[in-house]
Amino acid sequence: MALYLNTAAPFKDFQMLKNDRYFVDKSGIIEKINERVKTKNRFLCITKPRRFGKTSILNMLGAYYGNAHPSKMLFDSLKISAGKSYEQHLNQYNIISFSMNELSGQGNTYQEYIGRFAANIRSDIYEAYPHLAEQKLCSLPDLLTATDDEFIFIIDEWDYIFSHELYQENQSDFLEFLRDLLKDKPYAALVYMTGVLPLKKYSTGSALNMFDEYTMLNDTLFDTYFGFTEQEAGMLCGRQSQLTLSEIAEWYNGYAVGEGGRIYNPRSVVLALINGRCQSYWTRTGRMDEVLFFLKYNFCEVRDDVIKMVSGLPVRMEIMEEYAAGQKPPADKEQIYSAMIGYGLLSYYDGALFIPNKELMLEYHKIILSTEVA
Repeated sequence: MALYLNTAAPFKDFQMLKNDRYFVDKSGIIEKINERVKTKNRFLCITKPRRFGKTSILNMLGAYYGNAHPSKMLFDSLKISAGKSYEQHLNQYNIISFSMNELSGQGNTYQEYIGRFAANIRSDIYEAYPHLAEQKLCSLPDLLTATDDEFIFIIDEWDYIFSHELYQENQSDFLEFLRDLLKDKPYAALVYMTGVLPLKKYSTGSALNMFDEYTMLNDTLFDTYFGFTEQEAGMLCGRQSQLTLSEIAEWYNGYAVGEGGRIYNPRSVVLALINGRCQSYWTRTGRMDEVLFFLKYNFCEVRDDVIKMVSGLPVRMEIMEEYAAGQKPPADKEQIYSAMIGYGLLSYYDGALFIPNKELMLEYHKIILSTEVA
């Protein structure tokens, strides 16, 4: 049974998502991504905070593009069905999909970690193309090239070993693995990759410089697809009677996008509507503990700035560079705030840092009260 190639997992996951009472149609993103298929701009990396809908869209793409599980009945009622490219790409591709958070059950070395992905892709290709087993091709790219087919790669949590500080001595090897597998390969019709941490680009010669990257600091194209807009939040509130849009907005709105627009934290909105109660949901799975050090010791005067933001005042500062995968722990104020923006702990627009909503405001308030400056 195939593990990565043309599996039913994306189809089934998106089918369950579409059946949900609080499903929001984000299929408009597909029309934009279709423009990239089989072009020089076919490498996309989306890095957003956890719980902002990255995996939901990833599964939607797998269900839409994959040729193993017809999905017309899922998409005919969605926005993408009105798009000019809808029929052209629907169920037309082999899909190789996997998440990089899968650790080997046999051990914990980098070779075992990366070897599992290579072996599973190879096994799936041999199962789908049995005649290639006789050729004994050593290189995975050579094997994929020998299929004479095209594939769409959908990779979740690309940055797992960076965000979890694993295999630090082999992180460059990991980037080279992805580059060798994907860069300039004619079998790659599209590569869609997601994570929390942006790619680290030292120069134009970096390993993954072929990717167009969209982050919390740099995304005017896809930003509203990762989070709920005001209109979407209002539509969801209309599906229940316990919470008003004003209550939801106070708690979960406030992440800056585009030209000063705002989006809601999607996971928290859905949980609040399901439970009929506004409270802190998303931050319990986030990175709040990682800011404790900076607040407790007032590192780079971060505590002073956060106290100012808790009082409702923005902090003026230009954030020019993003905290990225593979970097050492933040060493200055810009890196600290860049990391906090990337993790969804602060919002940023037009040179101003601010706490986006009540959900996070309460978390910061508790931390300030519970810590004393050393």
